[in-house]
Amino acid sequence: MYNLFKPEQPVGLMDFVRAAKSCITEITPAELKARLDAGEDLLLIDVREAAEFEHGHIGGAHLVPRGIIEAAADTSYPKHYPPLSGAREKQIAVYCATSGRSAMAAAVLQMMGFRKVINVAGGFSRWESEGLPIVREAEY
Repeated sequence: MYNLFKPEQPVGLMDFVRAAKSCITEITPAELKARLDAGEDLLLIDVREAAEFEHGHIGGAHLVPRGIIEAAADTSYPKHYPPLSGAREKQIAVYCATSGRSAMAAAVLQMMGFRKVINVAGGFSRWESEGLPIVREAEY
C-alpha cells in the first residue's frame, strides 16, 4: 500500500480515496435499502455539507459533515455528536455524493475504534439514480 504519510511524490484527492477504499467495506444502495426496510439497527450518517443535505438525503440520515467527523465522533471533544460518538458498537453506514468523502470518513471512524462501519458505494448520486426514495427538507 502507498504510504500517504511519507509520500514519494505529492498525493492528490483520489490517492486518499483509494487508500481509504482499500481498508473499508462497501455496500450498494440497494443493499442499504434492504437493510433499512428490514428495520436493521444502524446509524446512517450523511457526510456531505448542509446545503447538499437540504437538497436531498436518505430518510433517517444524520448530517455530520466530513470536515467535523473526528470531532463529532470523539467523546472527549466538548461538542461531540452523541448519536455518533455513542455508536462504537453499532453498525454505521456512511455516504456522501459519490462515495469519496464517505470512504475517507469510514476509514477515519475505523481508526477511531468504530468497528462496524460501511460505506455506500456510489453515494447519494447512485442512490438517487437507482430511483431509491429521498427526503427533501431542511434540517435546522
